[in-house]
Amino acid sequence: MTISMRSCLAGPALAAGLAWPATAPAQSIDVTVVNGHPPIFLWVKHLSETFIPTVDAALEGSGHSINWSEAYGGSLAAVGGELEAIEDGLAQVGAMPTVFLPNELPLQNVSYNTPFGPSDPQVVMDALAELHDTVPGMVESWHEYDAEYLGGGFALDNYLLMTTFPVESIEDLEGRRIGAPGPAVNWVEGTGAVGVSGNLTTYYNDIETGVFEGAIVFPTAAAPARLHEVAPHVTVTDFGAQYAGALVANRTWFAEQPEAVQQALREGAEAYTEAYLAEQAERVAAAMDTIAADEDRLHVLDPEERRRWAEALPDIAGAWAENADERGLPGTEVLDAYIEAVTEAGADLGRDWSQR
Repeated sequence: MTISMRSCLAGPALAAGLAWPATAPAQSIDVTVVNGHPPIFLWVKHLSETFIPTVDAALEGSGHSINWSEAYGGSLAAVGGELEAIEDGLAQVGAMPTVFLPNELPLQNVSYNTPFGPSDPQVVMDALAELHDTVPGMVESWHEYDAEYLGGGFALDNYLLMTTFPVESIEDLEGRRIGAPGPAVNWVEGTGAVGVSGNLTTYYNDIETGVFEGAIVFPTAAAPARLHEVAPHVTVTDFGAQYAGALVANRTWFAEQPEAVQQALREGAEAYTEAYLAEQAERVAAAMDTIAADEDRLHVLDPEERRRWAEALPDIAGAWAENADERGLPGTEVLDAYIEAVTEAGADLGRDWSQR
């Protein structure tokens, strides 16, 4: 995929990072926005459709404008490589898929380490926004990679299981290879299945060629990725919605920008999150109609079987929190605060991961 260009030039070009007085002629700042996935996925689509237009609108009359370069689909960084691109200054802004950075950004992966959580992405986003506001270590963990948290981000809709074979209980998973993103490979531990790390850019071919026999995935991405063509059996497991990423800027670059530009980027992040969640909600039903058109191949996991699956897992959350604590990060604090937040929001948990 090529890098598309969007120009807002209103005067001679100026190297990114230089601030000019508001009374000076409008000056343009070069900004590259990065994500490793292609624009068929909502979190990339709304960079173009919502984030960039909102920033542009916020800068009108400020004396500043942005000359945008949009680098998606691996044109600048592969999936999981976005943080390095931000840290190295190759991109100034990124939609950072934290799910693929469990070692670099463990705190942001709290939901992936508490499976069978809330099914509503809004509940998950609200909880993570609260954590970023109340637990200093959340924001500070970005700074290690010279990244500035802009706010908001994206949560993925309620994860389910798509396979080449029917699944009605955990016994059906015995000996099967299941693809999953990042820490989600732990969601089949103890079930007899083997978790294999993967992502949406490889699932189709990996299932088609037999690398694995199914994938843990969410409807609004499974449909455009056409996973139902190779994995026609859909099991609604209610693994839960997941916080999967945030909008960030290169911190050094961000600090050099005029206040108007900084504020516009934060406004863009807020608008991005709102628009993303709104369209996601609209798309879920249609996505389910696409991936589960054959009702004979659709199975909704019984609530008791859901609890049984959750209880069969090892203490994923406890091990994750302890590991973060040992690294000097507030893992236990984040875990307890997250469970408290989603529980207060009325989430139906398959397991209370704060109980140790």
